[in-house]
Amino acid sequence: MKTITLIFGAVYGMLSVILGAFGAHALKKILSVERLESFETGVRYQMYAAFFLLIIGYILKFETSTEKWTSILMIAGTLLFSVSIYFLSLQDYLGANLKFLGPITPLGGLLMILSWGMLILYFAKNRI
Repeated sequence: MKTITLIFGAVYGMLSVILGAFGAHALKKILSVERLESFETGVRYQMYAAFFLLIIGYILKFETSTEKWTSILMIAGTLLFSVSIYFLSLQDYLGANLKFLGPITPLGGLLMILSWGMLILYFAKNRI
């Protein structure tokens, strides 16, 4: 689980840089300011998750289910949160009605919040 966490952290970080540059250059010309800001929110939170995963990948030993779920929830939450925002931001450009993704975004955010909460419990329990 440690390796998976570190790989996802690195991949999320790399994709954040790529998507951030894509948004700043290519999407700036085709998206409204509101849609571009939403896209940038997805990129920003994906980068936060990348740092989170890289840090816990080094701090945690992944010997308990709490440690494993801290990583799983952040990986899954970021995927749901950021990817749904990306598609919602691009729906006009893609010519598709993707409003059904709307409820996915807060679900992903909730999983990310739960991951942070589990990390807080881990620190409180282990008094690091």
